[in-house]
Amino acid sequence: MGSADDRGDTPWGNTGVTGSVAMMRTVLEAGPDLSIPNRVGGTPVHPASERAGADYVMLGNHYGYGDTSGRITERTPLDATTRKGRVRAELWREAESAHRAGRLRATEVRAGQFIGAGAYSAFTFLVEPHVLAGELALVHGNPDAVHSFTYIEDAAAALVAATGSETAWGRAWNAPVILATVRQLAQRLAELRGAPEPRLEMLTEREITVLGYTNPLWTEFREMGYMSERPFIVDDSDFREAFGLKASSVAAALRVA
Repeated sequence: MGSADDRGDTPWGNTGVTGSVAMMRTVLEAGPDLSIPNRVGGTPVHPASERAGADYVMLGNHYGYGDTSGRITERTPLDATTRKGRVRAELWREAESAHRAGRLRATEVRAGQFIGAGAYSAFTFLVEPHVLAGELALVHGNPDAVHSFTYIEDAAAALVAATGSETAWGRAWNAPVILATVRQLAQRLAELRGAPEPRLEMLTEREITVLGYTNPLWTEFREMGYMSERPFIVDDSDFREAFGLKASSVAAALRVA
């Protein structure tokens, strides 16, 4: 479980080709080394896709763009310096390299912060439940900075559209986004669900540090703080023009929990 075969593929990668959940569970129980690179120096997904003859469709996010200003398009450099951002950027570079080499067909759909029923994000974790309960919501970042949100059903529709198109492959696409501030979303949520006027306050760095001692999740917010402290505006026009899909309304995304 700690080495690759004569083709340079890993146990986990080979298991993925089978599509067998039972086999994958067995391999995981044996403790495979998931950090071993495959024969192309990347993650196990690529050779698994190659062997199965499957296309590789990635659901990504905006972390790879890094701390940038202005409208963000798919041509914005992947210059992230954060740990999460570098990982996201490298995942796409590996997939793009495999695509260009003709080993598989790859595309990535990059979604914003998720909202909608069943979504798990800073908004649904820190803001939504407190607004609905009429409580003070502590917000990470500036609640009045415009951010790029993606309704989870829009993300699903974007993946389906990209997968079914012959023109989607070999590049990344920004999924449809709703441009709004946290305060705007909170106010619309309250209106739609009959909750009191939202009360929002920014979390201080000291508060995040203290909370980090109780749950490491809180420390993860700090690394990507630039995305919520000032406007982070993503341009989804390439996707809209290519596939004819646009973001749902705020009401559609927030009406049902």
